[in-house]
Amino acid sequence: FLFVPRDFSFISSSNTLEMCPPSSNVHQKEEASTSTLKSLVGVLSLTSIGLLVGVIVLATQQSGGDAPATVVPDVATEEVSSLSQEERSLTAFMESKATSAFFAEAEDNTCAGKKIALDNDLCVNMEVAPQAGANVTKGYVGGLEVGELAPNTKPYYQSSMCPVNVHWHLGSEHYSAGEYDELGDGPHGNQPRPDWAQRERDLAEGKVRDGFRCRHYDAADEKFTKEYDWKHCEGMEVGETYEVHWPHSAAGACGTVNQYQTPFYDGVFCNLNMETLVTLQAQDIANAVGVHGQVFTIVNDEEYFYPDLIRGMLVDGEHGQDMAIYTGSTTGTSRSNEVCSSYTPITWQVDRKCHMISASSFDKMCYDMKMQRDDMSGDLHAHGSRELVHDKYVANNQYDKATRE
Repeated sequence: FLFVPRDFSFISSSNTLEMCPPSSNVHQKEEASTSTLKSLVGVLSLTSIGLLVGVIVLATQQSGGDAPATVVPDVATEEVSSLSQEERSLTAFMESKATSAFFAEAEDNTCAGKKIALDNDLCVNMEVAPQAGANVTKGYVGGLEVGELAPNTKPYYQSSMCPVNVHWHLGSEHYSAGEYDELGDGPHGNQPRPDWAQRERDLAEGKVRDGFRCRHYDAADEKFTKEYDWKHCEGMEVGETYEVHWPHSAAGACGTVNQYQTPFYDGVFCNLNMETLVTLQAQDIANAVGVHGQVFTIVNDEEYFYPDLIRGMLVDGEHGQDMAIYTGSTTGTSRSNEVCSSYTPITWQVDRKCHMISASSFDKMCYDMKMQRDDMSGDLHAHGSRELVHDKYVANNQYDKATRE
């Protein structure tokens, strides 16, 4: 609005303007004008009412007299309106990423290709090379003597470590009696504990090797069986058990846009080369590289929604409290009890409890993965699970966080 000031300074107590009284002719003219104006207003009012009645009659005739006429929406408008507000926002973000300068140049990802390749080897050829995933049941002790080698028992951030990736496995790679074990269940049953030969045959036939299931699943409860409309994760299923891993590293691109990487090895070794790696002692590596492991059963129930799984293990209430800590290795189906991982020793901190979490929590995590600078599409699905490691390859340095704090 524009405010225009008016100057009234010419009026003062000593300079009062004298106003002439109106003549009788002026009064007569004003009365005539008023009468004419009233007549025009009346005519306009009647005209407006007539037009309104005509519109109502026309609309009633076009709709058969039962309802107002239907307006056919534009097809493009109808498609957009069929999307929820959240879906429209997510779509817009994906489109923005495609045009963003932050993602334009591949060489801006300073961690790309930083993986240091260490080949698997026959377990019998490896000396002190503790493996994962192991039995994490409270009281369990592995059979591999590792001397003074100890896991990092502090919260990882206190050792300048940050998560450099998130991925998950079908079923649990670890074993926790009473939580995720051979007595658990899911939409496709469970694994025995363990049938090594059968699991090797499944792998040879190209099947995704699965791990153990939690004990939450109930086929009579809709939250374990009602399908979820996955938008970002791939091949996931309500009611299934998944073990989520967050690899951490002190050599990661912590606090930068390059922090999260696929494969996770790029993130682990981002600021570490082979020349430096060979100078490190086993304890140095166990102190600087670790994994958080947490096992979930997926439910279609928003009561179990958690919005920030990409950030790290859920620590709240019973989540992340009863922890088994030991030194092990990387996992996955390329390793077994005959072929072992050379990426060892690293610290494992594993939640012994199995928790329920909503499918939407996972889908949100997959969306967040898509938003990273690095292409994490290779981790949007569940990976196969390594068979449970034999006692003789499990370190004997288990640390029970819950009982020692």
